[in-house]
Order: sequence, then C-alpha cells, then structure tokens
Amino acid sequence: MMQNAGVKPSRHGLTGHGLRNWDVAYWNLGTAKLVEAAIQRHEGELANTGALVVRTGHFTGRSPKDKYIVRDAATENTIAWGSVNQPMAPERFTALYEKLLSFWQGRTLFVQDCLAGADPAHQIKVRVITETAWHSLFGRQLLIRTPYEELQDQAPDFTIMFAPTFQARPEQDGTHSGTVIAINFTERLVLIAGTMYAGELKKSVFTILNHLLPDRGVLPMHCSANVGAEGDVALFFGLSGTGKTTLSADAARGLIGDDEHGWSSGGVFNFEGGCYAKCIRLSQRHEPEIWDAIRFGTVLENVVLDADRRNCDYASGEFTENTRAAYRIEFMGNAVIPSLGGHPRNILFLAADAFGVLPPIARLTPEQAMFHFLSGYTAKLAGTERGLGNEPVATFSACFGEPFLPRPAQVYAGMLGRLMREHNVNCWLVNTGWVGGAYGTGDRMSLPHTRAMVNAAIAGQLDGVAAEPHPVFGVLTPKQCPGVPGSLLDARAQWASPEAYDTAAAELARRFRKNFERFGAVDAAITKAGPRV
Repeated sequence: MMQNAGVKPSRHGLTGHGLRNWDVAYWNLGTAKLVEAAIQRHEGELANTGALVVRTGHFTGRSPKDKYIVRDAATENTIAWGSVNQPMAPERFTALYEKLLSFWQGRTLFVQDCLAGADPAHQIKVRVITETAWHSLFGRQLLIRTPYEELQDQAPDFTIMFAPTFQARPEQDGTHSGTVIAINFTERLVLIAGTMYAGELKKSVFTILNHLLPDRGVLPMHCSANVGAEGDVALFFGLSGTGKTTLSADAARGLIGDDEHGWSSGGVFNFEGGCYAKCIRLSQRHEPEIWDAIRFGTVLENVVLDADRRNCDYASGEFTENTRAAYRIEFMGNAVIPSLGGHPRNILFLAADAFGVLPPIARLTPEQAMFHFLSGYTAKLAGTERGLGNEPVATFSACFGEPFLPRPAQVYAGMLGRLMREHNVNCWLVNTGWVGGAYGTGDRMSLPHTRAMVNAAIAGQLDGVAAEPHPVFGVLTPKQCPGVPGSLLDARAQWASPEAYDTAAAELARRFRKNFERFGAVDAAITKAGPRV
C-alpha cells in the first residue's frame, strides 16, 4: 500500500532507507495520537495519572552482550574494541539490514524526526523508525523535538530502526542471540531488534554522540546537571541507580538534564529533551518533582497497576526492579529550557557502594578525581542489565559510563581533567549505597541525608569544615555537615566491628588497584592518588 500519514511527512522519505512495500507510515504523530494508537493497538494501558503503562516482556534492561559497532575504515582506529565495543563486519550488518527491510514489508511503521543536543552548534538530526506506537512516543519524549515548521525538510544525520519483533539468527548473522543493537557510523544507521526495552534507543544515541563529539572538542558525559540561581552548575556522574536523576531533581535549582550532557568551550548542554527516571519505590515525599512529572504523555515501563483503579504500585518489583518513567523535561517544574548552562563549579561522582566502605561524602584532589573517574566504581543494581540477579554487583565502569563509550576511556578522562583545571572545578565522591555494613547487613544511605550533604557541598558550606584523609582511600572526609549527624560522616564508625570494616576496606582497595591495572601507563600522580593497599 505504501501510504504516508501523519502530521508532517518528510520530503526525505522512507525509500531513501531502502524500505519498500510498507502498509502505512505515520509521520511525526503528536503525543495524544501516539497514546491513542498505542491503546488501540493493545500496546499499553492508561494509569490513573494519565501515563501510558507498557510491558517490555523478557527484556527489562539493556543487553550489553548484544551490542555491536561496525568495524570499517571509519572506526578501525578510533574504537576501543573488546567485550564492550564488539565488532561487526560490514557485510554482516548489510545482511541484517536487508532482512529487516524484507521483514517490514506490509507493516505499519511510525516515524519521528527529532534532534539530539540542545546546543545547535553540536546538534545532530535523528530519525526514529519503529513498528510500535509506544516506542515512537518514547523517542518523541526522550529526544529533542524538531520545530513543527522544519519537519518536512529535515534530513536525518542518523537513523534508528527499532524492530522488537524481528529476530537475528546467530548461526547465520554471527550474533550472540536473536537480539542485536548494531551501530554503523559509515552508513549512519542503527538497527535495534529482538528487544522491547526502549532504553536501547536512548543509549544508542548517546553512543553515537560519545564517538562524534570528542573530535569537535566536546566532552560527552554520563551525568545529570542542574544550576543554581547564581548560575553555578553542578554535574552528577554515576551509573543507573546511583541517584543521578533523583539528586539533580532539586526544586531549589534548575534542571538542565538528568542523564547525558556535553561540555564544550561554551559550557554544559543536555543531549536529550526528556528524562528516564527509575521509579521503583518512588516516593512523593522524597521525590516530589519526579512524582509530579508522571502524567499524560509519560511512558511507564513495567510498573505494576491496580487492575480496577489503575493506581501505580511503585513499590512492586513484580516485573523488574528497573521500572522506568520516560517524560518530557518540561514536565519538571524547574526545567531549564533550552537545556544549556555555563561551566560547572562542582562535580559529584555518585557510587552505590555495595560494600558499605566508602565515606558518605569526601572531597577529591584533581589527581584523585581522575583516578575515580577512570575507575567508575559503583554497584550495578538489579534489573538494569540482562542477566543480573536480585543483589547489587560491584563493578568498575570507566568514566561512569563504559558501556556507552566507543573510544578509549583515557580520551574522555584527559578531556575532563583539562576542563576541570581550566575552570577550577571542585570534585566530590558521594556514596549513595550502603552504610554500617555491606549489602544485606548495612542500611541504604538515607536520601534526605545524601541530599543535605550534596546541597552543602554545592553551596560551599563544606569548604571551611575540618576534614581528615580516609586511612585507606586518602579522600578528605568532612567532620561535620549541616543537617547530617556527625557520626554518619565516619564510615568506619558506622560498623559494629571496626576490624570488619578494615578488612572490607582493604578488599575494596585491592579491587580498585586490580581494576586500574587495565589502563596501562597513566600519569604517576593519578596512579598514586588511588587507595593504599
């Protein structure tokens, strides 16, 4: 049939992507129409808040073992090839692409033309083609929207084809499984197949920008960002579940973005137009900004609903601990639009320490900042990746975002170090994990206490406070903080057995040192800034 319908069918049509004989292609449908289509197609149901609730099936998190980058002349010498960035031969990609084109014949497709990067100087045009209305809505909510009057003329820089019902054949396609996320920088094309998890879409865009922007002198960062009334920008680095979204959502500060940013010569800018918040155990009391953002237009992934009243049970992990809410950044009352800020004054590294060893907050020297940035220590929380169990798993993820970094970690670390020195940025290490013992014995750090420490650091209230170096990690731990009991600042004092703490601290220090060996030759001052073994 090959019909086009929708708000603004582009002059740059689908035949340019090799697509042929589709049924109907819906172009740039608005939020209301996409929600209607998703419900009519039985893709989801409405919660009492007006949010669209969907299920992602077997996949409730990313599939890192199924992610590939096409290895060709454009990527051969720039990608850090290995278990994170797995190579795919160009001919394998082409074969998969042709199979997908055939698979989509006779089907209904949804197209969204969007943007990535709030700074026009570093923006890319992204086309998202999906076979489900709710994935199209997800792309519309998470990416930056192209102005209505420009939709017809926008030619994509990159195209993402999201086909959850298409399966690769490992024996023919050389893939790990039937799931595949493959990025081809030469063809400027991404194939996502065999998974319903929408997070693969946003992280594919992030991976693209992580490869492109360093050549433009822009540091891509896996962090959230907010700004105070006086223009003081703070960056929050951390992996999923460490508190980037929660801690940056502060009613007293403007939200630049919750997950992905660039740092250029002009300052910080958001890559996205929306937020993707974890909502397991979401609390109106502790996270009112996120709570209020869950409304019509929001996509809720795998949240449990009361069948009759359609109330959201955020405490339930029946389907996964990785329940998510995808919403426009404008849904946050304190959003900064456009999502731009100046150079940061403070950087905070968030680590959910499953061993209960790291101090709740500590100041880092520039050398310690580089050590901990390269280390990227945290705990992966249940459900954020396929294959994780119910307990956190201690891990080291370079630059707090290694799964999304195509280039060697030293490239990003070098850029961060230069920018921090140039703009005299303070750096802090914050433990959002466990205190008083390891996971299963100790307690999760209180969110109000963490907020108090973060706010004090950003406001400069810890600058003149007496501090002492941690005996193992060497970081400066303050002895007092407004709104926080002084005893809580001493990680060792929280343990019932100081000797057990010392043993756990020594073991974690060894893990740090062992992990750091993989970076090879690093400046001696940075290596020395790590924990003492």
